[in-house]
Amino acid sequence: MARPEFEQHIALFGESGSGKTVLLSSFFGRAQEPSVINASRRHLVPESRPQGNKLHSYYLGMKNSATLPPANRFSWDSYTFDLKLKLDASDGGGTTDALRLVWHDYPGEWFEGRREGARERERQTAGFRALLESDVAFLLVDGQKLLDHRGEEERYLKYLFTSFRNTLLAMRTDILDDGKRLVEFPRIWFIALSKSDLNPDLDVYRFRDLVIEKSADELDLLREVLASFVVAPEALAVGEDFLMLSSGTFAPGEIHLERRVGLDVIMPIAAMLPFERHIRWATKMKLPAKVADELRRNSKLIGKILAGAASRWPRPVAKAVALIGPSVIAELAELAGRKLRDLNSSAVSRGDLLASTLSQFKIGLEDAEESVTLIRGVS
Repeated sequence: MARPEFEQHIALFGESGSGKTVLLSSFFGRAQEPSVINASRRHLVPESRPQGNKLHSYYLGMKNSATLPPANRFSWDSYTFDLKLKLDASDGGGTTDALRLVWHDYPGEWFEGRREGARERERQTAGFRALLESDVAFLLVDGQKLLDHRGEEERYLKYLFTSFRNTLLAMRTDILDDGKRLVEFPRIWFIALSKSDLNPDLDVYRFRDLVIEKSADELDLLREVLASFVVAPEALAVGEDFLMLSSGTFAPGEIHLERRVGLDVIMPIAAMLPFERHIRWATKMKLPAKVADELRRNSKLIGKILAGAASRWPRPVAKAVALIGPSVIAELAELAGRKLRDLNSSAVSRGDLLASTLSQFKIGLEDAEESVTLIRGVS
C-alpha cells in the first residue's frame, strides 16, 4: 500500500513526570474508540504494532482501572502513525492514506543536562538530532509543578527555561556538525501547559500572561539559543504559540479521560499550522533558497488539495487551480471563518475526503482558539 504523500513530525520536550507518556497514550487510545472512528471516519494506525499495543494498554489501564502508565526513564523513542480515511461503499470501501504523523518522545531526565559517559552522551545527541528535525515542538510546563509553586511561579518557570537552554548550549557542538546551522529544525515552538486540569483558573491567555510576566527574560534567552542552531532564524517562532493540554481529570482511584483538553487539536496543529506559518514566512521574508524550499516541503501539496475543493468557487482562486502558484497557496493558507467553512462544505459535498479532513483541521484550530485552549502566533 502506498505511503502518505506527506508527513509531519512533532517533538515533546518536558521534565520527568510532566505527563508526556500519559498525553501520548491518551492521544492514541482515544483514537481507537469505535465511536470516535465512526464519527470522524478516520483510523489512526501505528506503524509498529507492539508500540501501538503498548500505548493502547496504557490508555485502557487509565480508562478501566485508573492505573497510570509506568515511568519511562532515560529512554527516547519515536512513534509513527498513519492517518487513514474511511472510504464510502460507493468508492469500494476500505481506507486511503492521508497523513503520517511522527511523535518524538523526549526523556525528561535529559533536562538535567549533558549526560555522563560516552555511550549515554551519544544516545542523547542522537535523540536531540531526531527531535530537532521536527516541524513543531512542544515545551511542556508541568501543571502540577506550577500548582506547587503557586504565588512564586517564577521560581519554577525560570528554572524550566534555563535548564533547557543550558542543556542545548552544552550539546551545541555535538549537534551541529562543524558548527553548520540546521535547515531542518522545529520552526514553531509551543509553550504548552500539561495537566491543565490542575489549574482550572487558567485559560490559555492567563497561562500565556503568567509565563510572560514571570519568565520573559528566560524565555527570550531560550529563543536566542534556539536561533543559534538554525539557518534564517527570522523564520522561527518561540513562545508565540500556547496550548492547554490535559489527558483528563485525575483523582485517587479515578481517571476521567473524557474530560480531555487540547489533545484533539494536536493532529490539526501538526498538519496545518506549519502550512499556515511556513507559507507566511516564505511569502513575506527574503529567505535563503534552501530554507524557503524546506518551508514549502508539504505546502504546495496541501495547497493543491485545498484548491481542488475550492474549484467550484466563482472566485479568482478557482480559476488559478490549474496554475497554482505561491499567491494561491498563500491565500488558501490564510483562509478562515466563513470562507474556510464554505471550502469544507464543498469538499464534503464532492466526497473529497482529504480536502475535507485538512479543511476540518483548520476549523479545529479556530475552534480551539474560541475555546481559549490555543493561541496561534501572528509572526
